Amino acid sequence: MPPETLTVQMRDGALQAEVLRGGTGPPLLYLHGAIGHKGWAPFLDRLAEHFTVYAPFIPGYSQSTGLELLQDVTDLTLHHLALMDALGLEHAHLAGHFLGGMIAAEMAAFSPNYVDRLVLAAPAGLWRDDAPVVDFLAMNPAELADCLWAPTPEGTRASAADIEAGERARELLAPDRVQDLTAAGKFLWPIPDRGFKRRAYRIKAPTLIIWGKEDSLAPPVYANDFARLISGSRVVELAGAGHLLMLEQSEAFSEEVIQFLLA
Repeated sequence: MPPETLTVQMRDGALQAEVLRGGTGPPLLYLHGAIGHKGWAPFLDRLAEHFTVYAPFIPGYSQSTGLELLQDVTDLTLHHLALMDALGLEHAHLAGHFLGGMIAAEMAAFSPNYVDRLVLAAPAGLWRDDAPVVDFLAMNPAELADCLWAPTPEGTRASAADIEAGERARELLAPDRVQDLTAAGKFLWPIPDRGFKRRAYRIKAPTLIIWGKEDSLAPPVYANDFARLISGSRVVELAGAGHLLMLEQSEAFSEEVIQFLLA
């Protein structure tokens, strides 16, 4: 069953959030990444078998507006906490990929009582000079596609569903790609370190950090960096997955997340 689309007015109509909702069960807020995937996907269908999944578009993406009112990651974090309030969610599981993972982690640090369990999929938010996150804003579509997917030994793309992988790669050429990159760049450029390491100690939620072993955009070495900062967290690395691990290894990703959230 396809998700329903909610339009949530915030700040007396100054911001509008487009939110996809599907499934039944405890609430799960999923925040998409910077590029390569947004909206609904098969892995969210799988999660929706166990949870009521809310998948908002981050301001600046699709029909979610108000990007110009959000000046930094703190503003972006508070916006999503206010969105939970507007959706009537006193608390929920949080999951996010890259930019969405950065937001989810910050939400768990700013307001620990809002978060039951936390899933961070290749999150942004830290920086290492010896393993820099790739500057995807400077890449052309072909370079970016090469960076997002894990290569197989034969040099083709590894994916849990080849058709879906091809469709997602072609989406990089869509007209709204520039819009997406503009929104992401506001919070990730020139480097994604916005001081999260100073706030990570506030996270109380059990946390799963999940990464594609062949992620060439955000190197997997960051998984252990996040784990050291978030007390009691655990790391899972998915073989045969790059940056878009939830698309490339959809079933494995979903099962890891479901087992963790239901534990």
